[in-house]
Amino acid sequence: MKYLHTMVRVADLDASLDFYCNKLGLTETRRHEVEAGRFTLVFLAAPGDDDAQVELTYNWDSEKLEGGRNFGHLAYRVENIYETCQRLADGGVVINRPPRDGYMAFVRSPDGISIELLQDGGPLPAQEPWSSMPNTGEW
Repeated sequence: MKYLHTMVRVADLDASLDFYCNKLGLTETRRHEVEAGRFTLVFLAAPGDDDAQVELTYNWDSEKLEGGRNFGHLAYRVENIYETCQRLADGGVVINRPPRDGYMAFVRSPDGISIELLQDGGPLPAQEPWSSMPNTGEW
């Protein structure tokens, strides 16, 4: 058995690609548009890790997506959690659970999917403004 991907439905493909690629740092590995089914599939991976992919499913006909928290979360290991969170915050992403411990943070995609970020190796030393920053919203 081999893990292939996790699928999440997205309401706005452009906003989702901006979040996952431009802000989070994933890269698009392939795209499949199915005109007969009126949907687009976009596969994303962390640089250098094409084996663990996220499939964004965009249905061309609008629908209300709910229950993002019921999904759980996607998790990614990052080289420097503070730099990653700062890059996301600079891009307008709310840091729902800041990396107060130098190890773990949570953000959400435009569709409410919770993304866990984990520091590679072990916790970094506590650093402001993160160590005293409160949680925001749900994560």
